This record gives sequence, structure tokens and C-alpha cells, in this order.
Amino acid sequence: MSLDSVGQVLKSLRKERKLTLKTLAEQTNVSISFLSQVERGKSSVTLESLKKIADALAVNPSVFFSAEHTQDDLEIRRQKFHYQDLSNGISDAFYSPILVTLQPGESEGDAFSHSGHEFLFVLEGSLTVLIDGVKEDFSAQQSIMFDATKDHYWYNLTDQPVRFLVVSSK
Repeated sequence: MSLDSVGQVLKSLRKERKLTLKTLAEQTNVSISFLSQVERGKSSVTLESLKKIADALAVNPSVFFSAEHTQDDLEIRRQKFHYQDLSNGISDAFYSPILVTLQPGESEGDAFSHSGHEFLFVLEGSLTVLIDGVKEDFSAQQSIMFDATKDHYWYNLTDQPVRFLVVSSK
């Protein structure tokens, strides 16, 4: 999905909830100018920022990515990460399943926290997970579950894409 599309969805959700850029910025601890740039398709958003924005808007982060979007190889290579919502349109569940693809070398972003718990299951590649300052590597078929109120982040420090399932409780 293009930067414009992410921005359009963000703006639509923000206006639907009658939030100003200033209010959303205060709730997410990101700048008004950054949010404005994302809405106008002038800036890309990190996993950390996307999660903060999604939490503030009370939506699954995958809402920013079209369900009709196909994952052709060229499109995946252009994106740093890709979310695929696996909730089958169920929005009131106590958890949200998302398939995440991180491209090689995707190591930008700062640890963040949110409510609930998080379960990660690596499908392909090697995923580096940082939880409360401790880094651990997970290979295909390995998993971890942790308290999501602890600072955490995911990285792909390899030269191959990594695909993993994230199930977050609310």
C-alpha cells in the first residue's frame, strides 16, 4: 500500500473520531508535523509509530493496509514491512492476529509498549526481538509470548526477509 493510502486511512479515521492533529499527537507522543506528513503521503511511518497511532485510534494496525492488497514480490521489496490482517473482519475480538513481513536489514525503530500480551511465531527467516533491553533471536518455528507493557520491538538483522505471526491481546 502506498504512503498516500496509509495517510488517507489515517486522516479518515482521525476525522471520523473527531480528533485534531494536535489531540492525536498528544495521545501518540509523535509530532503534529509528522502526523500531517503521513496524512499527506510525504512521510513513511515506522512500526512503532503505526502501533501508537493504531492504539490511539482503537484500531488494528493492519487497518492501514488494504485487505485486497496482493503481495507480489516487487511490492514487498519496496516496503520495509507489510502487515496482513488475519482477523477475517472481526473487530471486537479480545486479540488481533497479524502476519508481518520485515525486509532484510529492517532495524530502525525504538522499543514501545502497549496494553495486553503479545505472541510471536516465526514462520520464515530469523527475527530479533528486544524485550526490556534484552535481545533474543528466533528462527522459523520458534515462538515467544510476553507482557506487552514491557518495552519491545522486532528487527530483521539478516539479509533475508522474515515472516512472523503476531497475536496481540487487547
